[in-house]
Amino acid sequence: MKHSIIVGTLGGLLGLAGLPAAAEEFRCTGRVGAVALDNIYVPDNASCVLDRTRAKGSIVVGHNARLQATSVSINGNLQAEGAADVRVGGASTFGGSVQIVKGGSASIGGARINGDIQFDENVGPLWAGSNVVGGDLQAFKNMAGVTLLNNRMNGNLQCKENIPAPTGSGNRAASKEDQCARL
Repeated sequence: MKHSIIVGTLGGLLGLAGLPAAAEEFRCTGRVGAVALDNIYVPDNASCVLDRTRAKGSIVVGHNARLQATSVSINGNLQAEGAADVRVGGASTFGGSVQIVKGGSASIGGARINGDIQFDENVGPLWAGSNVVGGDLQAFKNMAGVTLLNNRMNGNLQCKENIPAPTGSGNRAASKEDQCARL
């Protein structure tokens, strides 16, 4: 009887050893170079510079925070709600979507994004240029101008209720809708 309890307990512990560990979150408050991380979090009011950084997970940008990402490779999403400024460039890649919501300004250039680009209810100028987007590019209810140049979407280019209306040219999409119909 004792032997079967010990074997059962050891079997249970060995079974737990095979479970994946929880992904670690790196708090970025400075400059990070060419390293591999799990998830990246830019805390509220902080600034983060990523240069050739890789992440197995996602990037989350906190309230009033700033992110500059150059030539990054991110398996997940970039999510910024209430961020002051987000800048992405230098042939960056994202396995998921780039979502800039209720923040300040943003610039997304030369990126390959498997999901969508979403600019929603931002109060600063927004720019997206020369991106390859697997899904949709959406700009809704932004208040300081949206410029869209030479983006290629497998999905739709959708723009509604932006003041002023978005500007740009050279965008290719399955369909171009509403304020972006002529871009």
